[in-house]
Order: sequence, then C-alpha cells, then structure tokens
Amino acid sequence: MTFDPLAPPESLSDSARPARTGLARLLDGLTGLFGCKPELDIDSLTKRILLPALPVTDEEMARATHQDKGQKFARQEQWEDLAEIIEYADSARLRTPGGEAATGLLAYGARADVVSAAEDALHDGAEPDGDGIDALEEIRADLPDSYPMALVLALAHVDIGLAWRATATDLTATSHEARFLEHFKRAEDLLAPFDGPDLDAPSLAAAQCALLAARPTPRLRVADDYATLIDLDPDTPRHMRALGEALLPTRYGDYESLDLEARRTASRTQDVWGTGGYTWVYLDALARDPGALARLEADFFIDGLRDIVARRHNQHVINQLAAFCGLIMAPKIGTSRLPAAQEATRARIHGCLDWLLENHLQELHPLIWSQTLLSPGLTPALPSRRALVARGRQAALRVIAERFAEEIADGTSIAFSSAGMYRLPAL
Repeated sequence: MTFDPLAPPESLSDSARPARTGLARLLDGLTGLFGCKPELDIDSLTKRILLPALPVTDEEMARATHQDKGQKFARQEQWEDLAEIIEYADSARLRTPGGEAATGLLAYGARADVVSAAEDALHDGAEPDGDGIDALEEIRADLPDSYPMALVLALAHVDIGLAWRATATDLTATSHEARFLEHFKRAEDLLAPFDGPDLDAPSLAAAQCALLAARPTPRLRVADDYATLIDLDPDTPRHMRALGEALLPTRYGDYESLDLEARRTASRTQDVWGTGGYTWVYLDALARDPGALARLEADFFIDGLRDIVARRHNQHVINQLAAFCGLIMAPKIGTSRLPAAQEATRARIHGCLDWLLENHLQELHPLIWSQTLLSPGLTPALPSRRALVARGRQAALRVIAERFAEEIADGTSIAFSSAGMYRLPAL
C-alpha cells in the first residue's frame, strides 16, 4: 500500500481488459498467508463469519464525484468554474468521508484525458501527441494569475514526466530521463509564482512534494516540504503516509530519518490525531519495506492506532487499519522472516486486529482489503473491479476466520453489526 500526495483515486469502472498479472499477484498474496491451518479448514470457517459487505462505499462515490466533476469542467472548458471550485476546496479543506483531499481529485479529473492519452502512447512505444498539453498551456496563458490552472497544468507535466521515466528501457533510458526532467522543469516553473502557505493552499504544497522526484538533492528537502504540507492540512492522512514512504532508504531517506519525522509529525499534529501522526507516517513505509520495523516503537505505534480510531471512527478507516494489521503485519515464514525482535514487533501490531474486529468493524469494504494485498508499486494491468471486490472479501474473511478459529471450531458463528461483534450458537 503506497499513497503519494497527488496519486489518482481508485476507479469505479469494472474494466474487462486482461488482468492476469495483477490477479495472479493478488492470489499469490493469499497463498501462504494462513499457513498454520489447512486451507480447506479455513475456507470452511469463513462460512461462519457473518459480515455485511459494501461493494461500493461512500468513500468511493465521493472520490468519483470529485474526479468526475473536474473532468466535466475540463471537457466543457469551464476553466474559471473549475478554478473557483478548486480554490474553495482548498480553503475549506474539503474532504471525502475517508479523509481524501477533494482538490487532488478535482485536479486529477481535470487533467485525466490529457495524461491518459500521453500514458497510452508511451506504453505503446509511441511519442505522445502534444496537442493536449499545448491546449492546457494556452488555457493557463489566458488565466496567468489563477493558481488552480497552473496547478492542473503542472500536475499534468508531472504525470507525463513520470510516465516517460516509467516506460524507459535500457536503450531509451537517457532520452526518457531527459524528457522526464523537461516536464518536471516546466512544472516547477509553472508553480514558482505561487506559494502554498501564503495562499493557504495545501494543493500547492502537495505539488511541491511531488516535484521532489526531480530534485538533485531531495533528501535535503523532503522533511521540510512535507512538514509545510502537513502543517497546512493536518487532517488529511495521505500527506503523512506519503511522507513515510518518501523517507524509506529506497527513496530519499533512511530508517533513522523515518522514525525522527514520525515523532515530529506526531508532536505537530497532536491536537488533531493525538499520537496518531506517528502511526500514519509509518503505515505505508511498513507496507513497502518491513525493515522499517527496526526503528519502530511498538507501544507508540499502537497508541497511535487507538487515537486514530477514536478520532476518525468511520468504517473506511477501520477497514484500512484492520487490513493493515491483518495482512501486512501477518506473521511471515521462511526467507520472509525478519530478525526476532522485529518479528515480535510485527506480531504485536498483528494482534491489534483483535480489538479492531471485536470493537470497531461493522461492515466490510472489500476493495480496501484487495488493494492492501497488492504490491505497493503495482499499477498496470490491475484485475477488474469485480475480481478485486471478490478477492478482498475472501482475504478479509480468511483473516477473521484464522483469528477466531478456536472460538468457532465448535460450530458457532461470529457476526458483526453496529452494536459490535458477537457470537451466534451452532444450529
């Protein structure tokens, strides 16, 4: 699970395109996860887990609404209306029920057609048609003082630049990197006249964090750039999660910096999240790199989990945290095992699944569970939405059945409702 501050939202479409790669990896995530009991036994026990599921959640609908609105304004060339609603979403800190910033979704929808066409061309080995980005440049020139228009255009350049880098081969690495840098330089120039804190615009601060990918020394800026963003919009967890992932050794930091910034973030966001800032910063870092357990303080992290639940008690967040504890922090076997101390920390966090299920889970959001299973960097060739929902439900029920196997081995069932989790006698 990985979340950049400006990553596109999940689509609601049920694509029928081939998806063998993503689905195969999703199934691999389930295989071996429950090695302590025979598969048939676990599958049988899942039938005694009575948990209502929402294939489409309020969070997904809200994300789609914002993205579609941005796309509609762009297609109808209502650019001034788009700029007005982006400014409003920034100033009002408008969010989805799960805490996603509406500005990022609106801006993504507004540039989606241009970016998708460029990405498709690059994945096909062709040069992207410049008409789309040129049209956005012309619109921005007509509204030079509008930071939302500069933002949409800059983020289009960021996305296309990243696509150039992602499609590079050994033979094209130099030329693709040059194009990547060209697009990021243009994005930087577009954003230079506008300052996020001065304009009270978290979207601009988030865009500056996205530009770290092309900075010559990003390590020197990552903590300050993300601190600016988080101070502007502490209620949005995505920013803290992106900070943690950015501080991994494979990106711009190291484990020591990750732990230090997690503690600093917890201190700066204490009024909003209690100790939850520490947990949010570590969440995606641990999903990407379990080695981050080396510096993590388990008590601090678990306190943060409880503080997050106390302050953002909706089922989207509960499913996110339960999936993290149940899947990402599940005990590993064989070569996947870490040193004993880190495995003990992993086990303590995995144990938090118990109170999350017993006290807080009321409904299943299958897509969250399936997305948690997928490798953090896996974006192409995703399974269809229907397959994701089915596999997410299967993953969640198996985690719960494994956790309460002894309690329901006598034929009883476990049910979930708004009143909490309870047991039903065997028939």
